[in-house]
Amino acid sequence: MTVHPLDPLTAEEIDRVRELLTSEHGVGADWRYASIEAVEPAKADLAAYANGGPLPPRRAEVICFQRRDGSTFRARVDLAAASVESFEPVPGVQPNFTIDEWEECDAMLRHHPSVLTALAARGITDLSAVFIDTWTYGGALVPDAYAGRRLGWSDVWVRRVAGGNPYAGPVNGLHFVVDVGAMELLEIEDTYAVPRPEIMGEYRPHLLPEALRGHRPPRAPLEVTQPDGPGFSVDGQEVSWQNWRLRVGFNHREGLTLHQVGYRDAGRERSVAHKLSFAEMMVPYRDPGVDHYRRTAFDIGEWGLGFLTQSLKLGCDCLGEIRYLDAVMHDSAGRPYTIPNAICLHEEDSAVGWKHVDHDGTAEVRRQRRFVVSFHVTVANYEYLTYWRFYEDGSIECEVRATGIMVVSHVPEGAAHPHGTLVDTRTYAPIHQHFVVARLDLDVDGTDNTVVRSETVTDPIGPANPYGLGVRQVKAPFVVEGPDDYAWETQRAWSVVNPGSLNAHGTPVGYKLVPGAAIPSFFDPASPVFRRAEVVGHTVWVTPHDPDQRWPAGEFVNQGGPGMGMPEWVSARRATDRTDVVLWYVFGIHHVPRPEDWPVMPVDTISFWLKPSGFFDRNPALDVEPHPAPHCHAPVTPPPTST
Repeated sequence: MTVHPLDPLTAEEIDRVRELLTSEHGVGADWRYASIEAVEPAKADLAAYANGGPLPPRRAEVICFQRRDGSTFRARVDLAAASVESFEPVPGVQPNFTIDEWEECDAMLRHHPSVLTALAARGITDLSAVFIDTWTYGGALVPDAYAGRRLGWSDVWVRRVAGGNPYAGPVNGLHFVVDVGAMELLEIEDTYAVPRPEIMGEYRPHLLPEALRGHRPPRAPLEVTQPDGPGFSVDGQEVSWQNWRLRVGFNHREGLTLHQVGYRDAGRERSVAHKLSFAEMMVPYRDPGVDHYRRTAFDIGEWGLGFLTQSLKLGCDCLGEIRYLDAVMHDSAGRPYTIPNAICLHEEDSAVGWKHVDHDGTAEVRRQRRFVVSFHVTVANYEYLTYWRFYEDGSIECEVRATGIMVVSHVPEGAAHPHGTLVDTRTYAPIHQHFVVARLDLDVDGTDNTVVRSETVTDPIGPANPYGLGVRQVKAPFVVEGPDDYAWETQRAWSVVNPGSLNAHGTPVGYKLVPGAAIPSFFDPASPVFRRAEVVGHTVWVTPHDPDQRWPAGEFVNQGGPGMGMPEWVSARRATDRTDVVLWYVFGIHHVPRPEDWPVMPVDTISFWLKPSGFFDRNPALDVEPHPAPHCHAPVTPPPTST
């Protein structure tokens, strides 16, 4: 099968990259690969290829570093020519952490004599019950004595029983500072201890107390079947459903990506988006105590969603007539591995799409279907479940569900816990936030687009508006790159329009970002944590498309400095009117924990929509066929009654 220019790297290609760098530059056992990914061709080259032009060069980009001193290099490899095009140093940076480093750090610490002594002093001698979780340290928080080192810090947790929840057993005040590059323990922070309370922190069925089992009636069977097979087709990485067509991609940092999203409108292929993806996730814990002040995760920039993606074989994650796509990743030695069933594709019912009952008793009802592309990642204690949903009316919904296990700390009897919520006996969960930055590279009927802000204003009461009813929409284009913020009082929203493509009504076609889950950052602008990710300080950013500007908190987030990424880009004040634009949307969860979130958290659901706004001349779902009547009115037979 011919590899499409946007396809992820195959295992064979990753092997070839490693072999070339080993033979030409000596990248071997004393090195680590932080990332190997396919280079996305330029839009112009993709357009030429789609029109019968040449296949764009197949290239890979690599970030690798030497273990002994952390020296980092960026390489470009031409896979077709089997040659290394460039191999250049990148001074003063720390690449993303790798899963291998996390595992090796755990092994080093649990065998270190000083760690064993510190644990024994706390009465912890059964190492099989100990869980050590290493986090990145953060840029401005790195002590001067450790400047330049590849730094991490570790939490310690202890399970009560075999197979139990480790996050229910925090060891307060005990942390290890580690040089992850050298795998060297630098410091043991042993600041305070709290007597461990008796709590119920288990969630596995066999570990629940009897009082919490068996009180719910059994579920009735609910089967989702499509006897004739799914209503979508998959050709390699290209997926077609109803009038939608798109390509599914995957890489180490963004995880799931969607490319060349288009809609067939009355036989005409129309472009909607060049690429939809997540560019950063920032999770700051808003507790200044010693157990949490460093607990700010950049799940995309510091770790990478691709590396953290879970196989959907591990649970019942999708229902219906499912098709899966695997994902190929690599370890820190540059060896490929496969995540089976990494991406789920399925079709599902979504209640009523449109309906009207006329005064004469006639009715027209259309049930709505949607096509779903999803993947799940596990980031330490949390899971993020991402769903991109495509609807028959041309809408796109992006939903993220957060679940998993909250981080908790114990407190002494009667002690305050002002930065969190008590969720169990002398146990609190800190307030924290989950910021997600979506990168929306929309190409609405082409690339000459403009982002337009729209908001509703109230006309003053007067002769033309005597009852105070008048409201109207005020629109303003973004002519220069920069930020904007959500405004509840005006219902502010943003559309990407194409002024050169008009609908039947003479107005520009467009797609509207319908905001959801927009949250303020609650950061002091001087906060060193905030200055690492100033992008979360605003709801929306507009920039011109630049293939090198992908990471809004900077390319090298790990131990990165202030002002990287978005604030640096927009300082150029580039024009954004009638050009190829990117719309960045910041949304998330302001998580004030509840007792009901413990010991395992019900999903917290956030979402936003991209809805056609003048893209079509009328409701594009008019031609959806009615649902077969027998499926709508199947009678329910009541159970027999005894006399």
